[in-house]
This record gives sequence, C-alpha cells and structure tokens, in this order.
Amino acid sequence: MKTYLKQYAKYFDYPLFFTYVLLCLFGLVMIYSASMFWAVNTLHYPPDFFYKKQLMNLILAAVAFLVGAIIPYKRYRDRGMMVFIIVMMLGLLISVFLFGYSPGNSGAKSWLNFGFANLQPSELTKLGMILYFAAFFAKKRETGKLDLINESIVPPLFILMIALFLIALEPDLGAIGLITIIVLSVMAASGMKFSTFSKIMGCLIGLGVMGLLVLFIFKDSFFTERRVGRLKAYLDPFKDADQFGYQMVNSYYAIGSGGVKGLGLGQSIQKMGYLPEPQTDFILAIISEELGTFGIAIVLFGLGFIVYKAMRIAIKAKDPLARMIAAGIGSWIGIQTFVNVGGLSGLIPLTGVPLPFISYGGTSIILLSLAMGILSNISMIVKKDNHQ
Repeated sequence: MKTYLKQYAKYFDYPLFFTYVLLCLFGLVMIYSASMFWAVNTLHYPPDFFYKKQLMNLILAAVAFLVGAIIPYKRYRDRGMMVFIIVMMLGLLISVFLFGYSPGNSGAKSWLNFGFANLQPSELTKLGMILYFAAFFAKKRETGKLDLINESIVPPLFILMIALFLIALEPDLGAIGLITIIVLSVMAASGMKFSTFSKIMGCLIGLGVMGLLVLFIFKDSFFTERRVGRLKAYLDPFKDADQFGYQMVNSYYAIGSGGVKGLGLGQSIQKMGYLPEPQTDFILAIISEELGTFGIAIVLFGLGFIVYKAMRIAIKAKDPLARMIAAGIGSWIGIQTFVNVGGLSGLIPLTGVPLPFISYGGTSIILLSLAMGILSNISMIVKKDNHQ
C-alpha cells in the first residue's frame, strides 16, 4: 500500500480536490445561514442543528473520499465487486418498498430509517449503476462482444429496469430520469457502435412510452392532488401561490431580491419562514438572495469545473473502464445541477433533487464524495499512464 501511495501521490489532482473541498465548505456555511430560523422557529431545535449534522456528514464524506481515492478503480470490475454492487442496490431498493418512509410528507416513500441515520437508496443507485455498467461493458469490450445485444446489452438493461421499477414504486420520477441519463452517458463512453446505441435508445423510448401509457391507465391513483398541483405550479406558480406554487413564488422572490450584490450573508428574508426547509433543494435561492450573482457564480463555476475535469479525464483515459466511470460521474453531477437549478428557476418542473455538494443531506454528500474519490483515483492513474 505504501508503494502504491508513493507511486501515485505525485499525480494527485489538486485543482479537482480543492474545488470539491471549497464547494463542501461553502455549502456548510450556507446551510448554517439558511437553516437557522427554520431550526429554531419551526422545529424548535438549536440554531446550529443542521450545521452540526452536516458537519458530521462531511466528516463521513471525507472518509468516503479517502476510500474512493485509495482503492484502485480497476477493482470495481472484479466479479465479486459487481455482484456486491447489484445485491446492495436492489436489496436496499426492495427494503424501501417494504419498510421505507416519506420524510416531511414529501409524497415519495424513498427513505430508510436506521434510527441513528437515514438512507436514500436511489442516491446510492446513481453511483452503483455507473460502476456496474462501466465494469460490465469493459469486460465485454475486452472479449469483443460489446455490440452483441443479447450478451452485452440485455443483461445490464434488465438490472436497470428492475431498479427503475422499484424506484417508480416509491415513486421518484426525478431519480428515474437522472439514472437513465447517467446510464446513457456511460453507454455513450463505452465505445459501442452508433447503431447499437441507437437500438438501445429506441428500446428505452419504447419503454418510456409504455410507462406513460401505464401512468395514463392508473392516472387516478398516480396523479394525486399533490403531483397535479406541482405540475400546475410549474406552469403558473402565481396562480396557486398560497399552496402548491408557494415554494416557487418565494424562490423567485429570493432570487429577485438578491440582485447582483445580494442582501449580505445571513440577511435573507425568505428563509424567515417563507421558504420551507431552505437548507435543502432551494438553498441556491437563499445563496442568490444573500450573495447575489457572486454567490451563484461561485457555485456554478465550481460545479462546472468539476464536470469539465471529469470529462477531460474521460477523454484522456486510455482504459475504457476509467473513461466510462469518469464520464458517468461527470454526467451525474452536471445533470443533477441542471435539474436543481432548472427546478427552482422554473425552467423545468420541481423534482426534489439536491444541489450537489451544497444542499443539506447525508446520503447525497457522502456518495458524491465517494464518487469524487474514485474520480481522483482515476485522474492519478490516467496522469501516470500518460507520463510513461
């Protein structure tokens, strides 16, 4: 292990690491600022309640980062590791179906409560699918069977469909869309023929149409008042500003109030009971209100830099496994950022997706940190290989 660390440490990607750390610390500060009023006046907790919990999450995230950075990424292609990833993903998703709960009456039974901590298996599925699909396609590429539909495409897609079906039972349509796009990005980086990729896209579109048909058939049970209300709020939040459009309207007020300079750190008005749980999915609105365009630029530039580095690592990687994992992680962070920012700005419907590295939440920050550790490991090895 010492030899391994000495061999690769000099190729450590410091710009990537420090950007990740700065985003996490910036998010910690903004969680403290955004959550103080909500913690004291709504939940009757100490003002630093969410700050301390997120600090503990970051400590665990640091451990996850180290684990990801130290373990050679090629270990993820081991058969035992692949089986472990599949069993853990599907086992936890089945557990959610059997024992899951919906925090804060969110409408989606997507969490597991272990007493000392909560876990959202759909977040774990995002990283798990990246590692599983990358490892599976890397093996098939070595044997020259990557473009064989029955041997190389059907088995992993079958696993994907099972996972998406279980997530649909929660239901969490946002996670379904994210995971599907992430998997497609891994496929696009696998080196399979365009004709093969086109067939897969056709199959997924067909399954999507079938899914919409099922939703239409069971529309009375699926399209609850809450879901219909959120869709109407997306189309015109001010028409129902007191109920389903409440979060969107107050998000707009926060973004508009901040302007270019912002009201100042800690000076948000919308966090004073107007914007529910501002430390979670809508934290960017509070950042905009307090720090203005400058605060938004810090977040988007940092996240954009990480996505850029991930894609650059993928392009430079000679190993298909490294390329697919890096592309998958970059797509995950980029797409999730777009969905979060698009939701709070009204560009797309709200999906309850956290802002990477910034929003409050343990499952998200720990798994993203593990992914960043894996990406750092790939970066080190790619740099070493390119210097030989």
